[in-house]
Amino acid sequence: MNPVVVAVCLMLALSLLRINVVISLALSALVGGMVGGLSLTETANIFADGLGGGATIALSYAMLGAFAVAIARSGITDLLALKVIKALGQDASAGRMLWIKAMLLCAILLVAISSQNLIPIHIAFIPILIPPLLHVMAKLKLDRRAVACVLTFGLTATYMMLPVGFGGIFLNNILLANLVENGVDVSKSMLPTAMAIPVGGMFLGLLVAVFISYRKPRLYDESKILAVEPEHIQINIAHIAIAVLAILSALSLQLYSDSIILGAMVGFVIFTLGGVIKYKESQDAFTQGVKMMSLIGFIMIAAAGFAAVIKATDGIGSLVQSVDLLLGDNKALAALAMLVVGLLITMGIGSSFSTIPIIAPIYVPLCIALGFSPLATLAIIGTAGALGDAGSPASDSTLGPTSGLNADGQHDHIWDSVVPTFVHYNLPLIGFGWLAAMVL
Repeated sequence: MNPVVVAVCLMLALSLLRINVVISLALSALVGGMVGGLSLTETANIFADGLGGGATIALSYAMLGAFAVAIARSGITDLLALKVIKALGQDASAGRMLWIKAMLLCAILLVAISSQNLIPIHIAFIPILIPPLLHVMAKLKLDRRAVACVLTFGLTATYMMLPVGFGGIFLNNILLANLVENGVDVSKSMLPTAMAIPVGGMFLGLLVAVFISYRKPRLYDESKILAVEPEHIQINIAHIAIAVLAILSALSLQLYSDSIILGAMVGFVIFTLGGVIKYKESQDAFTQGVKMMSLIGFIMIAAAGFAAVIKATDGIGSLVQSVDLLLGDNKALAALAMLVVGLLITMGIGSSFSTIPIIAPIYVPLCIALGFSPLATLAIIGTAGALGDAGSPASDSTLGPTSGLNADGQHDHIWDSVVPTFVHYNLPLIGFGWLAAMVL
């Protein structure tokens, strides 16, 4: 009856039963808190106090939604979609459709990777780039679950291995720093080596998702797609130029200030001043964008409250100690247990970046006592922290793809983003993370 296990399992079960994720998070937090010895009032207060931790990212999503609506109204994304449809042709052969699908998925993957390492804007590009491409995906009969897997791979695998951008923060500032602080003799040069095998498992999962699981065509109702039909749109060159200026300004300001809110706000203002969004329509455009992102924002806020309750129960430490007592000196089972516990913790908290500081002080002594090498310790803790980032209902890595792919209401967050990424990434991560612990 560990509170972490109870809360996370209940949250996942309710979500799979299609209970709203916000309700699932709130109910699970209350149950987990009371199982952990907190009173109902204490749990509710801790949950409420923790909500503020998700406010910034929720507002960021709202601003991004408004910015995405402004970009869509400029016609620049429709121009992109029109180019792809023209490349497809009216009577495209199966081979040509397959080629366009491959190019589209590769382009999305490269953008996702760049958003973590080259131009660290994280998930900010998804609600801007993906919704206008839904029309193209529908024409191609492309299964959006495959797109969700591609996006999540780009968002997670690269920061786990490449020490640049968000990868530099995760690997150097968090993983390496926490291990050194707890007495493990590791260096920066060891990080890519330690994480190569687990990331290789994720790459295998990506190949399975694209070429096996979601290879078959899937039909979507094109009448529900929110983007304007590219064939019927009037392209305004001046609006395209303003869109380019707004996007570059928003990106530059975000990189300079490290604020998605500020960048998106300035971009929206440029669209308004440039006439793409008329003054009398700016309120409607902003409201439309906020509505598009409202669910994602509320999930982020609720996830912050859930994480606060999980931490307050002290269930993480007792869970690891129970595993240690149960398994004793069995290295193979201990490595597997530490990975599974890491999966539970990260799926509850929703952030691998927040999980490492919690588990490192507990896992490092265990790894040293069991005789794991520094490389193996890096692989275990790095993988345990990243496990659950893909596949968690409350993670950026699943909420981001859903925010773009569900713009027309035809992509379910749990069954089309969470479950596919959990199956194709978390299961291989457990297997290959365990393998890394055994061979390194």
